[in-house]
Amino acid sequence: MREPAFWYRPSSLLSLLLMPLGALYGAIAGRRLQREGFDAGIPVLCVGNYHAGGAGKTPTVLALVKLLRELGETPVVLSRGYGGRLRGPVGVDPARHTAADVGDEPLMLARTVAVVVARDRVGGVALARSQSASVIVMDDGFQNPAIAKDASLIVIDSDRGLGNARVFPAGPLRAPLLPQIERTDALIVVGDGTAAAAVAAEVAARGKPVLSGHLRPDDAPVAALRGKRVLAFAGIGDPARFFRTLRLSGIEVVRERAFADHHPFSKSELETLLTEAKRDALILVTTEKDLARLRNAEGFPRWGKDIVPFAVTLEFDDAAKLRSFVTDQLFKARDKKFRD
Repeated sequence: MREPAFWYRPSSLLSLLLMPLGALYGAIAGRRLQREGFDAGIPVLCVGNYHAGGAGKTPTVLALVKLLRELGETPVVLSRGYGGRLRGPVGVDPARHTAADVGDEPLMLARTVAVVVARDRVGGVALARSQSASVIVMDDGFQNPAIAKDASLIVIDSDRGLGNARVFPAGPLRAPLLPQIERTDALIVVGDGTAAAAVAAEVAARGKPVLSGHLRPDDAPVAALRGKRVLAFAGIGDPARFFRTLRLSGIEVVRERAFADHHPFSKSELETLLTEAKRDALILVTTEKDLARLRNAEGFPRWGKDIVPFAVTLEFDDAAKLRSFVTDQLFKARDKKFRD
């Protein structure tokens, strides 16, 4: 889905006309948030966001997995598998599955950590536990009440914020903001912008930690692309952020091609990109998530070498604060489950 431009404008007639639908959707979503979920029996940490679209959840999941491993935990990621055909529960195998099977994000994550895809998240918990999980990390699912969360870490982009702060379809919010904030255990603000300042202040006023982080490009793609002219393309929630990150890394982006999030690239689209890049002596560069979808495209082994994946890592400004928060949440979760 390509998000409507009016979501990120202060006000528009279309947004106003859709507000009654947003009120109905919000009432239903708000009631769902109040339901009690299934107790997984082990700690569940949820990485989510308040709104539809990109905010940096996947890099946050990877950063959290890395920290949990440092703490001696065995994390397993639980995902709905958006964009994949398999309902699961199924353990993602990068050697066997494609993005069309399990979704691009689970396929990308599975190269680093065990991932379970399940439409039925309760069934997904059972499979995760059978894989010796000591902690379940939910990739999205903050608004889904099926599984009880021991801690919800919400990610927000500092430049985009919440757009017009209206509920879908009038705006990008997945549910009314206040009940979402009330269920937030930590807020992660990505970048140096100010669009998330009001939300951060609201979360902090409730005594919850607000953590700041930045997306740092990996050294290898930066070195490979420095001094080169590139054609950048992306089908993610916020392609503009990807293009901006490239330029901030000193890479000359000659042309941009933005596609909808989770876009299934057609053969003709790929041929057009490859032809344009070759004609104008440009290097093709895209995100790791996009490359995960491209791996099962026709002819990938032949032309895939011509596309540079641009990997990024989320680094926290105060890593000790995150470590303390996660350690505390794990202790509280286990103590509660022991007493229950």
